[in-house]
Amino acid sequence: MSEFLTLMENWDGFRSARSMRIDEAAMARALSLITNKPGYSSREHAYLLERAFTEGVGTSDFPTLFGALIDRQVLANYKAAVPEWQAYVKVGTLPNFNTHEAHKVVGQDNVLPQVAEKGPYLEDPSVTGHYDRRVLKWGKRFGISFESVINDSMGAFDDIAERFADAATLTEAWNATSAFCAATGPHTGLFGAPIADVDGQNVTNVGVLPLTINNLQTTLRLMGQQTDAKGRTISVRGVHLVVPKSLEFTALQILNSAFVQQVDTAGGANAAAPVWVPLPTTNVLPRMGVKLWVNDLFESIDVSGTGDTTWYVFADPSQGISVGFDRLRGREAPEVCMKASNKVSLGGGLINPLEGDFDSDEIAYRVRCIHGGWRGDPRFCYAQVAP
Repeated sequence: MSEFLTLMENWDGFRSARSMRIDEAAMARALSLITNKPGYSSREHAYLLERAFTEGVGTSDFPTLFGALIDRQVLANYKAAVPEWQAYVKVGTLPNFNTHEAHKVVGQDNVLPQVAEKGPYLEDPSVTGHYDRRVLKWGKRFGISFESVINDSMGAFDDIAERFADAATLTEAWNATSAFCAATGPHTGLFGAPIADVDGQNVTNVGVLPLTINNLQTTLRLMGQQTDAKGRTISVRGVHLVVPKSLEFTALQILNSAFVQQVDTAGGANAAAPVWVPLPTTNVLPRMGVKLWVNDLFESIDVSGTGDTTWYVFADPSQGISVGFDRLRGREAPEVCMKASNKVSLGGGLINPLEGDFDSDEIAYRVRCIHGGWRGDPRFCYAQVAP
């Protein structure tokens, strides 16, 4: 993951393929040539590509077109994927890289007191707090050698856009998950027994129960018993059960079983000992709107030894935000940038950008995404760290 999570400090020498003015006809010709749509023989195809690279025949400023093609394909692949974590994480945008505050106001929503005839209207004091939010840059560089471009006829680079899109999608999922899951288990900035919220109240939202139907019911009950700063219980309807891959089968059994086995005692007061009789009862969990999500990154991020047995419950973000994820406004999707050549012709002529840089003839591209995760109200989530 380190190559996907490299924090980029600057983009010197790079320009965005998305911001360039592209001739659509030239784009079509470049794509046709790269993919060999006319069906040229391999020798003829290599010859035409080399002419395009070195002379710009029919495809002026070929690197610009290539960068634009990659950028468009990255954007299409990125938008085609709808990450599951967005179901239980509140997704938003921020206007810049500054730290922003998600404000929380406690008060003004109590039962209104009765006002006597000609009596004064009393003011209910408020308590305020905030959660911090910010975004960072994440990206990676991809270099193509001049020899590879000429010799391989672009065949080795057919999946660049897919790789860039996959890297951006994986990076977002990693950072969103890391907002509540750490190397040592549930993130101590969100989970604790207890942990202090910004309103000053202590909240207990972590336990040690293994995933069973009874323990899931217990966890939902504990979430429903959480209280706000005024002592009122919160209302949670519609929750998300999030498990590692190792618990997927167990979770499916719990949520999809039509019946569950309960036990009851039989016999009267004169019975020498109670008799345990199994009683099948209807499983009501499917009716409670519990949705199952499997997060494949838990066991990679949580290396504490219990990452494969820890499970989480989140309220729907529409009811309360425990985890948030922001992208930079106007740059929500990953963006491909391309490095301009730094060569200078001694004869005064222009250097074809596909000649690459001065030191190594490398033709370089970068992919960048800008986002950040943050932690909110601990009342709307619960973690069980099963030993």
